[in-house]
Amino acid sequence: MTIFDKRLSEYFQFCKPFLGLILVVGIARLELSLGGVPNSTAKWLSITAVIWIGVLYYAIRVHTSGFGSYKQLLPICVLMSLAAQAIIVPGIILAISTGKDNIYSVPEYAFGGGGKTWLHVGAHLVIGTTVAPLLGWLVGCVIMFATKKLATGKDTKAAARA
Repeated sequence: MTIFDKRLSEYFQFCKPFLGLILVVGIARLELSLGGVPNSTAKWLSITAVIWIGVLYYAIRVHTSGFGSYKQLLPICVLMSLAAQAIIVPGIILAISTGKDNIYSVPEYAFGGGGKTWLHVGAHLVIGTTVAPLLGWLVGCVIMFATKKLATGKDTKAAARA
């Protein structure tokens, strides 16, 4: 499958470190919660924080490595969101099936509502795979724009000195 002139495998290879980190953090967070660690402690492992660090990193790295530009950042944001949902959605379904809350289903992380609902699962499947990556991409585009301007400024200064 080709997306914006690159194979899906190229995108996967390029962002594999953060995809792995998202999965590790997500699973560790769930394990801590299921193991009885208070949510106030488990919340310090944040998939959201890892994704935002990934957006910052890849917004710079996509340009500086020559991997691509704005459009190549979008599939990376989608892959990071899919990795997150691959942990979060089963975590919510686990809470629904067992009747016991975990870090992904407690009301404080479900906008105050019941987190053990199929609506919550649906929201993650729809919003978490569309709106979330688009928001990350938009922020990443602003960062990439600044990166391009700063990199161009350095190139211009270097050429002027030569």
